[in-house]
Amino acid sequence: MLLENPEFFWVVLAFFCIAAFYSSVGFGGGSSYLAILALVFASFYEIRSTALLCNLVVVSSSCMMYLKKGHLHIRKFLPFVLMSIPLAFLGALFKLDESVFFVLLGLTLIISSIALVIQTYTHRQVRVQFEKFPPWISYIIGSVIGFLSGLVGIGGGIFLSPLLNHMRWDIPIKIAALASFFILANSISGITGLVVSGTFDVPWDKAGLLFFAVLLGGQLGVRFSLKKFNANSIRLITAVLVFIVGIRILVSNGFNISVFT
Repeated sequence: MLLENPEFFWVVLAFFCIAAFYSSVGFGGGSSYLAILALVFASFYEIRSTALLCNLVVVSSSCMMYLKKGHLHIRKFLPFVLMSIPLAFLGALFKLDESVFFVLLGLTLIISSIALVIQTYTHRQVRVQFEKFPPWISYIIGSVIGFLSGLVGIGGGIFLSPLLNHMRWDIPIKIAALASFFILANSISGITGLVVSGTFDVPWDKAGLLFFAVLLGGQLGVRFSLKKFNANSIRLITAVLVFIVGIRILVSNGFNISVFT
């Protein structure tokens, strides 16, 4: 039985909490899933594949909730997604050296944590004036973030959302809905790329329980979000944890320096 292993029980619990925290702002939690899986799974193919599937589970249910509440405007979101899908697929095709993967992962987590802090503080500012940008800006943003997402195995919403908040693209709840839709598209594209490249590898005996945990956590988080739940403190705590684990992975796994052990 999986739950007879105390360590795996805490992994399942952590995934539930991560899904709840991240889904409250439209994210899937991919960066934190990667951080934890990098510490418990031996194969980085398993790490990428499992994290993307967890992302897919969380944001699929989130998108349904946002659509039901009228926050998910697919036509407006398409420019971001149309270029991100092929670029995420292309990024997932790259068979990275393991040390290169962990360096990229560590840097991604560190950047993500900083972006999360920035987003938290910008959310405290009341914005009534929104900017209008030409469509090609959306295509460029979607392309760059899509490629990075497929390369390291995350949905990309954790980069997209704070960027759009800085750009004053729309109100936070609609940006959160876009982040979920963006992550959904990139996760599907990334998984397809892994399958085509022959690097899709999921330990189903353990992953099934993780998927169930993130489904429950994701539903909890998005429902709080739609009820005006203030997740600023949760995002800050999550950012600190992601930053610490990102440093550990970058130094210990990426550069093979024996610290933080």
